[in-house]
Amino acid sequence: MNKIRIISIDPGIVITGFSILDFQKTKINLIAYGTIKPKKKDRLEHRLLHLHNETLSIIGKFNPSIMAIEDSFYSKNVKSAVTLGQSRSAMMLAGAKSAIDIYQFAPRKVKQSLCGNGSATKEQVQFMVSNILKLEKLPKPIDITDAMAVGICFINNFNTI
Repeated sequence: MNKIRIISIDPGIVITGFSILDFQKTKINLIAYGTIKPKKKDRLEHRLLHLHNETLSIIGKFNPSIMAIEDSFYSKNVKSAVTLGQSRSAMMLAGAKSAIDIYQFAPRKVKQSLCGNGSATKEQVQFMVSNILKLEKLPKPIDITDAMAVGICFINNFNTI
């Protein structure tokens, strides 16, 4: 199997975490990670454009063949859920424009894949990400390790997708 490069994303309208992971057989290498932060004072359409353009830029820089993105979760706050869906769409459109395959994973699926428990805490997920990627210290904010978890979930499920 050839090396596969993944951009993994924990979407958000305020902070989006991302990571670039390479994997081949059972070896995973963390290549890069960071956040995308649209200006809070910008109107929604400008924030979405920023997310889209930054995602395109990251894809252009690292040339992944796969995008793994966290799927929406069910929320009592409909407006928050819709806004999150819009931010996800802006980034997925960047992936589609770049002709890369996009895979979506529900938050429970990510937790189950890494921790064996779909109700795992964020701290448990961080611990597993840290162990799997052999991180000396956890990147901040937590959105980054959440993005790494989405990428690891893709890798864990690669043979069944």
